[in-house]
Amino acid sequence: MKRLTKIALLTPLAAAMFPGFALADTSSEIAALRDRLEQLEAQVAQQNATPAPVTSNSSVSFGDTKFSFGGYVKVDALYSRFSDGSVAGSSSGRDFYVPSATPISAGNGNASSVFDMHAQQTRFFFKTETPAGDGKSVKAYIEMDFQSPARGSERVTNNYDPGLRHAFLTYDKWLIGQTWTTFQDLGALPETVDFVGSSDGTVFGRQPQVRYSTGNWQFSVENAETALASRSVPAGAVSITDQGSNAMPDLVARYTHKADFGHISVAALARQLKTSQNAAGQDETTEGYGISLSGKYNLSSGDDIRYMATYGSGLGRYVALGTSGDAVVDASGNLEAIDVVAGYVTYRHLWSDKLRSSIQASVLSIDNPDILAPTAAISDANKTIFSGLTNIIYSVTPKLDIGAEYLHANREVEDGRDGNVDRLQFMAKYSF
Repeated sequence: MKRLTKIALLTPLAAAMFPGFALADTSSEIAALRDRLEQLEAQVAQQNATPAPVTSNSSVSFGDTKFSFGGYVKVDALYSRFSDGSVAGSSSGRDFYVPSATPISAGNGNASSVFDMHAQQTRFFFKTETPAGDGKSVKAYIEMDFQSPARGSERVTNNYDPGLRHAFLTYDKWLIGQTWTTFQDLGALPETVDFVGSSDGTVFGRQPQVRYSTGNWQFSVENAETALASRSVPAGAVSITDQGSNAMPDLVARYTHKADFGHISVAALARQLKTSQNAAGQDETTEGYGISLSGKYNLSSGDDIRYMATYGSGLGRYVALGTSGDAVVDASGNLEAIDVVAGYVTYRHLWSDKLRSSIQASVLSIDNPDILAPTAAISDANKTIFSGLTNIIYSVTPKLDIGAEYLHANREVEDGRDGNVDRLQFMAKYSF
């Protein structure tokens, strides 16, 4: 700035000393230079009035709003053996354990083996925090991964579309937006190499909701959707379709007690099931409910036990990644809820401060109505699914993990057929 000022002041002197070098209209040039000088001074003043972004620990602040980001890069390699058939490469059952994807056959099915490698579980999140002026803050959180149904091709590029996982805001005791259902206990989920691991025995789901938290309690009003199961005749194939006709939201309440031993949590779910696909094309409704007990128990050695047990009627879409429908239209045209029982237990052992292992057993039992489980016909309605796994995970650095896991699972349908999957999975995961 000082240099520009000196140039502006010396310009007339230079013109007088070197008339041949001066411009044709010296006075107009001086005026233009002074105007430019005033513009530069105004820009500097504006920059001084606005704080520059300050970065620290993957965060940046603009004004009074703090922005931060993080996530992880995860690469998985899976060798899978299916006892009774194969799973298409476009199926999520090739990328992680999906209970309903284990193939079965009508007789002596041919076993198949396949190797897959992907990075679709790579995840990225972005969050903000802005003071509200009343001692509280308004926060927002957005997260996505690449485990989207819009799948890419392994033939050339292996590109996969990003998928929305979470998008919510919080203020004081309120949460509004899409995130994990309040019916799910995140603190009880086991550490596995697989995407979920105990998926056949756990409550698992994300959806839009309004949640209020106070003390040990959480209450939420959540998005409703009825998953209707139906069976084709005479083929016996069972399909599950979303109805999109619910008129009432799902209601959830949770109580969690935390102590030195860990935590224990109880959740209750009440919901309306609705469809217009009865014989007369009329709307039919019924009630659904569920209760889930879960927790984590810390042992003196640093090990822990994690568990979950869930029972209910008409809560199929909340457990086992939608392996069961919520309800079925019976022979009289009435909507009948489907009962399910699910659970798992996991023991986690610390070998050292960097090495740990988990061993787990998980089960799902479905009490299908007679229309899905006739006594003298073929029906592939899921009846019983169980799985077990064991793993070992090593932290190379605090943010870099490598691991290996073996999983065995069995799926049985109503007509007695079943199939197994055995999977050996390896992963490398870098969190940032």
